[in-house]
Amino acid sequence: MGMSMRAGPAHSDDDVLVDINTTPLIDVMLVLLIMLIVTIPIQTHAVKLDMPVVDAPPPKDLPPIVNIEVDFDGTVLWNGVALDSREALERRLWNEAQNPLQAELHIRPNRLVEYKHVAGVLAAAQRLGITSIGVVGSEDYL
Repeated sequence: MGMSMRAGPAHSDDDVLVDINTTPLIDVMLVLLIMLIVTIPIQTHAVKLDMPVVDAPPPKDLPPIVNIEVDFDGTVLWNGVALDSREALERRLWNEAQNPLQAELHIRPNRLVEYKHVAGVLAAAQRLGITSIGVVGSEDYL
């Protein structure tokens, strides 16, 4: 009669799972988080700018501005005057490039113009030595 008795719990040691009580840890983390939020200074979203002095004279040698409009059919207007040919445009661009105080070119393309006409004006201006070129009027397309 070899009956053996086992003392202790009925399950083995492998089945034992230890549950850590995480509630106090969460409470501590929440207190730390609230303390962090309270102690951080409120960020101001101000942008610091150095404004110009009112007494400063305006710059004397501002470059003149030449407005070039490219109409819907490719017609080029120089300060409102239509140019009859590409050669007339290039002649005026060359004269501006030779000027010591070179003008700023403001190119305003029509909404319906093909891009090749605008690209041709830009390429001619760059090739002839114009250094300050800007495309204006793009706010119409937003």
